[in-house]
Amino acid sequence: MAHSHASCFRITCYKTGSYALMHFMVAITVAYLLTRSWKAALAIGIVEPLVQTVAFYFHDRAWNGSGRGKVANASESVELRRAD
Repeated sequence: MAHSHASCFRITCYKTGSYALMHFMVAITVAYLLTRSWKAALAIGIVEPLVQTVAFYFHDRAWNGSGRGKVANASESVELRRAD
């Protein structure tokens, strides 16, 4: 099943947003448990996930092979990996 470029972009953006929300919640909670300070927890829990979210977006684009030709099947994928 082929996806349009716009559909893949939208899915990547939704996935990135979902990841960001989860990461903010976890980071703030962990930072609070370690520091017992809401100010420190919010500072750590906002900055670090924000940077990670941007990195995740580019990681996901690279992982999905954005800009490269699509592999037709699994055996062709194995052959491409062997060629590298």
